[in-house]
Amino acid sequence: MATSGKKTRGQQKIEMKLIEKEDEKLITFSKRRSGIYKKICELTTLCGTDILFLCFSPAGKPFSFGVPSIDSVANRLFNNNTPPPNNNTHLEAHQKERINQITQYYNEASMQVDAAKDTQKILAQQASGRDTNLWWETPIEQLNQQELEELESRYTNHINKLYDTLSKKVAATSNANENLL
Repeated sequence: MATSGKKTRGQQKIEMKLIEKEDEKLITFSKRRSGIYKKICELTTLCGTDILFLCFSPAGKPFSFGVPSIDSVANRLFNNNTPPPNNNTHLEAHQKERINQITQYYNEASMQVDAAKDTQKILAQQASGRDTNLWWETPIEQLNQQELEELESRYTNHINKLYDTLSKKVAATSNANENLL
């Protein structure tokens, strides 16, 4: 007889309580912050209000959001200025604020790209100034006495490492063969 009950418990209401784990607090804050910003924008669009929103993350980092801009709302709050009479000014100020933010991000990104290009040029100049031949590719006839001795030492070290590795592998293989018998 087959059961026709639900396989999942469906969408359930989550009890509102303080999140205990610090990592989960940070994750929840970062995910929900953009949703709060959207709701603030909706409220300003529907009601034609100016809003200043300021909060601190669980890590203590401040986040602020203002419509039409943080400065205009703060100045109005602290100076008791009356709001501008035209609602188009409100939207234009919001657009100008967003354009200023995008311009600032662009300028910062441009500076980072320029710095990376400068670093790339410096590294290219340093690389071109060096002899591109590696120590094992240098013709032996062009080496002096000290360089020949260094080359011999390097080759000797590599040969010794090769023999050590080979002897370890041979020993391991012979031990494995003995275990099989």
